[in-house]
Amino acid sequence: MRFFRKSLTGLFLFGLTLGLLAWAGIMVRDAVQARMNEEPNRRPARERVFTVNTITVTPETITPVLSVFGEVQSARTLELRAAAGGPLRELDPAFVEGGRVTQGQLLGRIDPADAQAALDRVESDLLDAQAEGREAARAIDIARDELAAAEDQVMLREQALQRARDLLGRRVGTEASVETAELALSSARAAVLSERQALATAEARIDQARTAQRRAEIAREEAERRLADTEIRAAFDGVLTDVTVVSGRLVSANEQLAQLVDPSALEVAFRVSTGQYARLLDGAGDLRRAPVEVVMQSYDAQLTTTGQISRESASVGEGQTGRLLFATLDAPRGFKPGDFVTVRIQEPALDNVARLPATALGADGAVLALGAEDRLELVDVTLERRQGDDILVRAPRLTGRQVVAERTPLLGAGIKVQPFVPEGGEASAEPELLELSTERRAALVAFVQSNTRMPEAAKTRVLAQLQQDRVPADVVARLEGRMGG
Repeated sequence: MRFFRKSLTGLFLFGLTLGLLAWAGIMVRDAVQARMNEEPNRRPARERVFTVNTITVTPETITPVLSVFGEVQSARTLELRAAAGGPLRELDPAFVEGGRVTQGQLLGRIDPADAQAALDRVESDLLDAQAEGREAARAIDIARDELAAAEDQVMLREQALQRARDLLGRRVGTEASVETAELALSSARAAVLSERQALATAEARIDQARTAQRRAEIAREEAERRLADTEIRAAFDGVLTDVTVVSGRLVSANEQLAQLVDPSALEVAFRVSTGQYARLLDGAGDLRRAPVEVVMQSYDAQLTTTGQISRESASVGEGQTGRLLFATLDAPRGFKPGDFVTVRIQEPALDNVARLPATALGADGAVLALGAEDRLELVDVTLERRQGDDILVRAPRLTGRQVVAERTPLLGAGIKVQPFVPEGGEASAEPELLELSTERRAALVAFVQSNTRMPEAAKTRVLAQLQQDRVPADVVARLEGRMGG
């Protein structure tokens, strides 16, 4: 009986346990189904608003500045070469690298012994030629006198012949005397011809003496020139460079000894593209004498001067493009030939153009402008010039409107933004400050403290700003933008 009672008790407890397990399973199932069927309690999604730097488009008249690179060079450069060969006997102390010389200054002298000896010989030959000329002049005077005497003899013989014929006509003289007078006249005439031949010879001797004297003078001039070639003189005021000689050195003819550079006649040579060159032409197609600014920038100083475009190269040059232009410098103080400089050229002024940052223009040739409800819209513009980090655009539709100063891949048409005018724009120079409520300040502080990607230094700085009574508006906008609010 006891066994039967215990068996029934055990069956009862077993059945009760199974019932409790089944009831628990049903409760778990119902709870899971209820959890899966209920609506999630989520915060409504909020549109992300980006804070962007904006700039107001203000058309104006702007003079574009073309910036290129060039090299300073001297418009007057002379190679000093040895016109004669030989040892360099004399050398001026200023004949050194960087030495300043004046026009006509004797810089050096090549041994003039041979040239001086040649000049002495030529001068001796010239003296002989002059003596020969004087002797020929005396000889021609004597020849003229002898010719005059012979002509007088002819006149006397003619008179004697006439008297003999008169006597023969009066039958006082004889025919033999007439014949004798005729023979004497013939002899006198022959003497005249001989003297004329002697005079012609004397005149020819004069011409030969003059020719010999002229040859001697030419030889003397050539000898003097060769003697002058032994002197090395400065052709103009300037500075010496590339000096390669020392006193006593043996130089050869046409050897370059140095270069003479005029430091007051400097110019800059620079190359521009064909399009840039076309903008520098006037209505007649000639190159404008546009003003230029030349700047040489170094680590700790800057040299600046002004100038004017003077000419252009006649040809492009093999393997080159564009055009090579030259500009004279007004006051080239501190500049040296070979300096690498920046040349800024003023182009003709452009009307009704706006200056924008280069980052505002996209690859599609459009900018993002603020539209209704601070939403962005694409507006096409016409690019006129690029000026370093800025651009000059023509966009009549954007007059007075704000455009995004820095386009990013996250920005596009239709996106809502919060405009922010950077310092130096149309906004006040002082940053805008906001007074935050306790809840808004606490939310921002909690977001900064929980942000694991923010550097500790930046986090400390931002938290210090949030603890102030008035917080910069750009800081608040940036944090709320990251929070999604």
